[in-house]
Amino acid sequence: MTIFTCKDQFDDMMTCIYEAWSSRLGHSNIKLKTEPIGTLELFCDYRHVEADKKKAQSVIRTIQQKISFRAYYMVYRAAMAAKEDDKLDTIYRFLILGFHYGKQVLDFLQNPVVMRIFELERKVINESHIFRECIRFTEMDNHILVGIISPKCDVITLLAPEFVDRLPSENWMIVDDARKTAVVHPADQQYYLTSLSEEEMSELLTKESAAKDTDIMTNLWKEFFQTIGIKERKNPTCQRNLIPLWYRKHMPEMQE
Repeated sequence: MTIFTCKDQFDDMMTCIYEAWSSRLGHSNIKLKTEPIGTLELFCDYRHVEADKKKAQSVIRTIQQKISFRAYYMVYRAAMAAKEDDKLDTIYRFLILGFHYGKQVLDFLQNPVVMRIFELERKVINESHIFRECIRFTEMDNHILVGIISPKCDVITLLAPEFVDRLPSENWMIVDDARKTAVVHPADQQYYLTSLSEEEMSELLTKESAAKDTDIMTNLWKEFFQTIGIKERKNPTCQRNLIPLWYRKHMPEMQE
């Protein structure tokens, strides 16, 4: 068995699929996994794959042309799922079916691979939906709005289009402090994705924390939360079910 491995990033995963398919070792003799690998399997040949933009784009175009754009969106969202050891291999098996059957593969709901792709996509969509409502922006120097989140799945690229519509003429950033990545939107321009160094991330967190003390919107969120609450009806268990604790890390109204 040959196991192709790559970083848990979209371009790396698409390149890994390209290399696995081009190897001609036979689909049944191949597995794909994202790194870190953990426990190695016996009698397996591990091949690390580095990202290649041209190869990744080739896979993306093939998915869009031979299956559908809907299938590509499913693959992209499934690839954003966190802590799923089988996601890359599932995407590979899904594409094997998709390239053979075309867009009708999306109707094969009884197939375990197709069902698993839907599960992974749903997990990412559900998390991005909650974070759309849980992002709290803080106004920093030069009127830049900064929203920091700690998602399990890699959802900031799914959140960005929503806030382009909401705040088209504002300078804002959505920062994933777990992955040290950020979506940056200059006013009235296209947003872009960037990585942050340890120093940049530390400096950003320090400034954001200090800015909260004087930020009007932060104080309004706290006041609103306290005002609408009814002490006699307080139900922490129900509240945790609706907004789990790990969503609240950067919600100022939830901090005691």
